[in-house]
Amino acid sequence: MPKILLIEDQPQMRQNVALILELNGFEVAVAENGLEGVAKARTCRPDLILCDVMMPDLDGYGVLHLLRKEDSMRALPFIFLTAKGEKQEQRTGMNLGADDYLTKPCSEADLLSAIHVRLRRNRDISHQATVSARPDFRSAAPLESLGLTPREAEVLLWVAQGKGNAETASILGTSEATVRKHLEHIYPKLGIEGRGAASLIAIERLSKTSPG
Repeated sequence: MPKILLIEDQPQMRQNVALILELNGFEVAVAENGLEGVAKARTCRPDLILCDVMMPDLDGYGVLHLLRKEDSMRALPFIFLTAKGEKQEQRTGMNLGADDYLTKPCSEADLLSAIHVRLRRNRDISHQATVSARPDFRSAAPLESLGLTPREAEVLLWVAQGKGNAETASILGTSEATVRKHLEHIYPKLGIEGRGAASLIAIERLSKTSPG
């Protein structure tokens, strides 16, 4: 049974989301603020974290920043759950290493879909890389050694993390058309024809350069 840590300072929202998760077969741990959330993440070892952004003392960005500094938490799926939905807010979270960004109130279907996608993606990565050589998604620079430009490397970095064209465009502050154009250049440079193969190549390269 996957364990989810829910970090949310609003009691009613915390209760509602926790109930949805429990009814759908997840084990749920909850934290009322960012500081408590960081402490619980270290002790309960969740499979995924759902975290509000706007919280007193330590906001969601601070939580993510602290956890991503720890090797054991670097690849942990992390989804922001917040009332803010502006593109800049989304880009901030994604650039810090978040895996997804859901705007409250989100539907039960959207919430569960995001969770299942990220858990499945994390399992796939675990199968593709050994424990001592997990992919390090913190920088796109190693992907430039594949013959890519810095911008192409950034696009591939997000594609390898399971992002679609729209998500990648939002994170990088560009258009979907531009992302598609970069992919059209990336595929022949890598000698492949699609996203799946490109992702595997990127993960392999990022695993080789990972400090472990």
